[in-house]
Amino acid sequence: MTTPRTVADLSADEARRIALRAQGFLGAPDRRSGVRGVLRHLGAIQLDTISVLARSHELVPYARLGAVGRKTVEDAYWQDTHSFEYWSHAACILPIEEWPHFAFRRRAYRNRPHWNHDLPDGTYDQVIKQLRSEGPLTATELGGAKRTSDWWDWSGSKVAVERALMYGEVVCVERRGWKRLYDLAERAVPEELLHDELDDTECLRRLVRLAGRSLGVGTRADIADYHRLKGEQVDAVIAESGLVPVSVEGWGKPAWADPEALQTPPRGRHRTTLLSPFDSLIWERARTERIFGFTHRLEAYVPKQKRVYGYFAMPVLAGGRLVGRVDPSREGRTLVAKQVALDGAKAVPAVAQALAEAATWVDCTNVRVERVDAPELREPLSKELTRLLG
Repeated sequence: MTTPRTVADLSADEARRIALRAQGFLGAPDRRSGVRGVLRHLGAIQLDTISVLARSHELVPYARLGAVGRKTVEDAYWQDTHSFEYWSHAACILPIEEWPHFAFRRRAYRNRPHWNHDLPDGTYDQVIKQLRSEGPLTATELGGAKRTSDWWDWSGSKVAVERALMYGEVVCVERRGWKRLYDLAERAVPEELLHDELDDTECLRRLVRLAGRSLGVGTRADIADYHRLKGEQVDAVIAESGLVPVSVEGWGKPAWADPEALQTPPRGRHRTTLLSPFDSLIWERARTERIFGFTHRLEAYVPKQKRVYGYFAMPVLAGGRLVGRVDPSREGRTLVAKQVALDGAKAVPAVAQALAEAATWVDCTNVRVERVDAPELREPLSKELTRLLG
């Protein structure tokens, strides 16, 4: 692929600020559009089973909007058919208006020759029939999610309904106690959107454009990763996507930007907040290292004795930088900072503010600091928290 001439040369700091604004962390948050506005702005919000302070899809709008009720978050996602769950960056909540643009992925699943689970004869049709007459239903209500207690040992009905979800015949219309609630797409998706008329090129062009808008500026790999596209899929459509080629100081790779992001310099107040490891600002490690000089990975699936920063270490964003990380837990109405890493003493006020605000959001009245990687900073951090929490 021949890279066209760049339209702008960006410094590393300019690219960082463009990315922060694109992700909703720079400038005044649009509180009028609320959680739904955050979803439309980001284009995808990742789901995950881990819940420490809250689940990741709750932490994402909190990080941008501040204290927002957990019921408010769930209602914003699921009421009035505002969104649907599908495979994007991973399992993600997506704006409902993007349903037609995932037709390429639904077609790919329908044409897939091999699956990890066998589908017993007649089970698929039976699940569709049951949903048509009784839905919406959970996998348990469809006949049970598992055959045994093993996590991946799905029942025939669970295999069938998940297959139907991938095909687009069934939609997850809500998460109920973390269980998917399934219904037929013909009932759940607005009629004007319920079609697979767009060809693969149109779908990919749209998703590349959305990824570029949500990132502000990104490399080919960044853009591909946002909705888990293949590099060659990005290459095939990026010239017609509306994104423009730019050069970014220190990146060493061609980049593309949202042209609207280049029109005005990013200005405004920076958010100070804890970030979910699954937040789209930092979910891709190479990009996080390139933009923030910050190496981070989720250690929940690393053996305990090999963890460096903790089970669910949450980076702390302040002043447009990542200034530390906190591995939190809860004990009653106490938020416990089990392990804290700070970028020097200058990070103490920001980390304390992020912890105090998170504690208030999850209805905790106290924060207890256990281990600080720089032990001499434990007392200053605890004192600042005491001041903030009164």
